[in-house]
Amino acid sequence: MKDVYITALAKFLPNQPVTNDEMESHLGMIGGKPSRARRIVLRSNGIKTRYFSLKRDGSFSHSNAGMVVEAINQLGIPSKDIELLSCGTSATDQTLPSHTAMVHGLLNSPMEIISPSGACCSGIHAMKFGFLSVKSGECSNAVTSGSEFISPMMMARNFESESSSESELESNPFIGFEKDFLRWMLSDGAGAALMQDKPNENGLSLKIEWIESRSYANEYETCMYSAADKNDDGSIKSWKEFEPTQWLDHSVFAMKQDVKLLGSTIVPLGGKYLTEIAERRKLDVSSVDYFLPHLSSNFFRKQVYEQLASDGMEITEDKWYTNLVEVGNVGSASIYIMLEELFNSGKLKKGQKLLLMVPESARFSYAYVLLTVC
Repeated sequence: MKDVYITALAKFLPNQPVTNDEMESHLGMIGGKPSRARRIVLRSNGIKTRYFSLKRDGSFSHSNAGMVVEAINQLGIPSKDIELLSCGTSATDQTLPSHTAMVHGLLNSPMEIISPSGACCSGIHAMKFGFLSVKSGECSNAVTSGSEFISPMMMARNFESESSSESELESNPFIGFEKDFLRWMLSDGAGAALMQDKPNENGLSLKIEWIESRSYANEYETCMYSAADKNDDGSIKSWKEFEPTQWLDHSVFAMKQDVKLLGSTIVPLGGKYLTEIAERRKLDVSSVDYFLPHLSSNFFRKQVYEQLASDGMEITEDKWYTNLVEVGNVGSASIYIMLEELFNSGKLKKGQKLLLMVPESARFSYAYVLLTVC
């Protein structure tokens, strides 16, 4: 089995950053009224700017596939030399063809492709397929990505009027408007990585020590969903079960989240899983130099720290590296964008250890990655 190295990272964030005050001019107002959730959710998540492919006039500057290609083109490898392309996303441009097929269609050469579906962990699932393919010798290089084109799903036209009260949201940030909550957190963008079986001859590389992922869908009901609605018993009703005339009435194609379930579940699972990995992999978290947690909201930052500490996995906050405030929550692309910024920051030194954490609330999954700077 070969060693596998990330030798290049790139990101693409469309257009100019959108401030909090500019958001509703892009997304619109539900029922023609300013959102009651917006101020409270933004205060809780700490996001100051994010990026939208959606423009003020309702047109789009880039498709999801188009943003991925913009990132891939910055990796420094000609498309004719790419052997494997693996792209994860939670917001495909269409249901068919697959997301990676559409990305490949914008490139110039034949190659193997695979399209991991899902939410935030799909970018890591894409990375793991590339990692295992290079490690096994099936190919000598792989390009993987995470990307999101969420803003059209957050437009006011896709939502029903809100019904929750502001007092509930004030008293508990987990309780939000099921269909309005995510509007103030999500961002568009893409990140890409080049993996090879040899490190860079000049400059730094990141050796992939391991990639671990775990689904807890057998234990928990659906938390975040789209193209569906949630029944009172926790089951999901697919868009295929609705009459077309009901799609708008039920906001079927909007992205929604059961925030009460999110609050009670997502953080404890992360500590539990890392504890299992550390025992099995003989990981001493004190050896980690940088911790890159994908946070959907800064509201979770303190909780994640306290959970890991209580599980004996404390990573002091001086080792944390995040960019949520500047770029927003870019779902499956967030971990790529964070890693790209750190990799190209000039801060890394050979021998340092990087631990990546990616939670996914859709049906509750977690992924961790350990990298060594070399």
